[in-house]
Amino acid sequence: MAILQNRRRDPKPRVEAVGGMLGVGLLAGAANVVMQLSRPGVGYGVVESRVESGRIDRHPIKRARTTFTYLAVAAQGTPEQKAAYRRAVNRAHGQVYSTDESPVSYNAFDTDLQMWVGACMYKGVVDVYKLFVGEPDEAATEQLFEEGIALGTMLQVPREKWPADQAAFERYWEESMEKVHLDDTVRNFLWPIAAGRMRGVKLPAAIQCRLDDFNLLITGGFLPQRFRDEMQLKWDDDKQRRFERVIRRIRAVNNRLPRVLQEFPFNWMLKDLDWRIRTGRPLV
Repeated sequence: MAILQNRRRDPKPRVEAVGGMLGVGLLAGAANVVMQLSRPGVGYGVVESRVESGRIDRHPIKRARTTFTYLAVAAQGTPEQKAAYRRAVNRAHGQVYSTDESPVSYNAFDTDLQMWVGACMYKGVVDVYKLFVGEPDEAATEQLFEEGIALGTMLQVPREKWPADQAAFERYWEESMEKVHLDDTVRNFLWPIAAGRMRGVKLPAAIQCRLDDFNLLITGGFLPQRFRDEMQLKWDDDKQRRFERVIRRIRAVNNRLPRVLQEFPFNWMLKDLDWRIRTGRPLV
């Protein structure tokens, strides 16, 4: 997860540290998917999705491009890019709604569910910032919050529905925990995503086991405990220490990279979006 800087169009001073956490934000992607799908309406909306090209279980790379382009556009996109991407997302969401056979009722245009998805993305951004930069000061908190609003309003969440400030967001988040639940169907759908498995890729059992262990460590590390419990992921002090060691090493490497690499692939995604618009290719 990541928040992009917009030096050209925003006259307010920007927090430089934010731009340096873009690429590492990808590490939290699987955890954020778990968080989003932990609301039953979102979970079954994805599990039962009729949008074949957007199914994360069958097209993980394409889905990741769509999601992270959404983040880039919401935070740094021009009004034209935002309008084009919103239309594309709406067309896809138009096919996502429950049927009489669905165990829960849902609709992709439900603003309560959209608010939850936007809140999860914003929560992920703040958590990544804390791990790779540190506790945000007042300026960083304001910047993160203002840019986080775009994550919801791009999903058509009315501005007045988004919490008024960070304290109000924290209250919303705590109250929302009462609605979090993963049943076996959604949990089983999420497990290979949490473990970073690629559909159709067969690896020797020993290698797969080590990859599962590492990927579940990263996913679990980015998850609040409530979501670990819902995923039935075992977590203890030893795993927390292992996760923190990995993050320290990644942070050390990331801090030495040129800014253009720290911001990759988000800086590339907006250029790719412009190319797709020009050539008439699908955006999502």
